[in-house]
Amino acid sequence: MSLTRRTLLTAGSVGLVIAQAQAATQQAQNAPSPTSDNRLRIAMPAFASDPFFPADGAGDKGIDMELARGIAAELGVEPVFDRSAVTFDGMVKLLMSGQADIAIGKLSRTLQRGRSILYSRPYAILHQGLLANRLNLARIAQGKPPEQIIRDFSGDLGVIEGSSFATYAAATFPHAQIHRFAGWNTVVDAIRNGTIDLAYRDDFEIKKLLVDDPSMTVVARSITLTDKLDTIAVGVRSDNPHLAAFVDLYLDLAKGQQVLNTDEIIARYRLGSNA
Repeated sequence: MSLTRRTLLTAGSVGLVIAQAQAATQQAQNAPSPTSDNRLRIAMPAFASDPFFPADGAGDKGIDMELARGIAAELGVEPVFDRSAVTFDGMVKLLMSGQADIAIGKLSRTLQRGRSILYSRPYAILHQGLLANRLNLARIAQGKPPEQIIRDFSGDLGVIEGSSFATYAAATFPHAQIHRFAGWNTVVDAIRNGTIDLAYRDDFEIKKLLVDDPSMTVVARSITLTDKLDTIAVGVRSDNPHLAAFVDLYLDLAKGQQVLNTDEIIARYRLGSNA
């Protein structure tokens, strides 16, 4: 019994579909991995920032450490940490030089950094904040609510060198005298002794300071800039959009699109401090 022309066409169409599916499967299997050498090179600062990441060699717990290991596990590669960066900008430089694939370490998104690296979507959104020396602030305000004098602030403002806030400061406080410090502890010391009037950082770090040292409330107060956000994300080398897309996919599927806020992070910090 001979096959009809219609039967032959149908059989040919099915064969074509099967061939296309096999080709697509083979192409997917041969597609380049987002990483090379079976490793994921992760830039993370040398210092600690609880509850995001511990100090070098201090352990594996922390929001960022867990995130880094989770991404590497889903990629099926070994996480290799580079803790040589002494500033947040130092992590960005490791990405730019090709020495790291991703940077995870409470890294803020800025337009300046975005010219050189790729960013994932934010996994934490904080507000920008200020830590004010009470006596200095009262002198500057002269009876006015502090919020009224903040925008036109022209006093002494402290920031951490190599941080996003060192970048934000000139635009947010164009009349201020900006002082750059090597680390947060030296900024806090300058607030405590009145050398500077305000310190500029995210509201989480300021609230964490007051949790750690309640006596600071005697000499300082916190001010949250509710209209200014600090978005925290994963940095990715600019020449690896595949990896950047995978990190976004991981945040969506493995983390359920969770975006942490200051209160949630403070609660985790308190829990860890009391453990």
